[in-house]
Amino acid sequence: MTAASSVRHPFGFSAAVILVTVVLDQAVKALVVAKMELGSAIELLPFFALLHARNEGIAFSMFSGLEDWGLALLALAVLCFVGWLWWKTPAERKWSHLAFALIVGGAIGNLIDRVRLGYVVDYFFFHTPVFTFAVFNLADTFITVGAGLLILDEFVVAQREKKAAAGEKRAAD
Repeated sequence: MTAASSVRHPFGFSAAVILVTVVLDQAVKALVVAKMELGSAIELLPFFALLHARNEGIAFSMFSGLEDWGLALLALAVLCFVGWLWWKTPAERKWSHLAFALIVGGAIGNLIDRVRLGYVVDYFFFHTPVFTFAVFNLADTFITVGAGLLILDEFVVAQREKKAAAGEKRAAD
C-alpha cells in the first residue's frame, strides 16, 4: 500500500460542503417563495433577473410528464450512482471530492423540493431580447460547478499528475 492510497476520504470536509450547499439552497428558495409571487420577476441586470418559477421536471424541465415520485426515484438513483463514483475516487483527488460534494449537496437540495413540494423552486433567469436561458436555482449551480470541477480534475489536474509521475519514473530508471 502506498502512502497516497492510505489517505482517507475527506468525509468531514465533504459533509460540511454538502450541509452548507443544502442549507444555502433551501434558505434562498424559502426566501423566493416567501417574498415573490409565482411568475413575478425582479430585474437585477439587463440580462439577469430573479424569476419565481416551478420546475416540474428535472434539468431544463426534462421528464416533466413523470409523476413526482418517479422523478424523486430517478434523482435518488442518480444520487446513488454519484455516491458510488465518489467512493471509488482516490482520496488524493481533492478537487474531485469537492466536486462530488457540490453535486450531492445540489441534488439533495432539489430532491428535498421534489419530495416536499412536488416540484423544484427555480429563480435565476438569464435573458436578452432575443435569447432566454432556462430558469434554474442555486442547487443547479452547485451541480454544474461540481461537474465542471470533475472535468477539470480529470482532464487537467489528473493528466498533469500522471505526466509528472511518468517523468519521475523515467528519471529514477
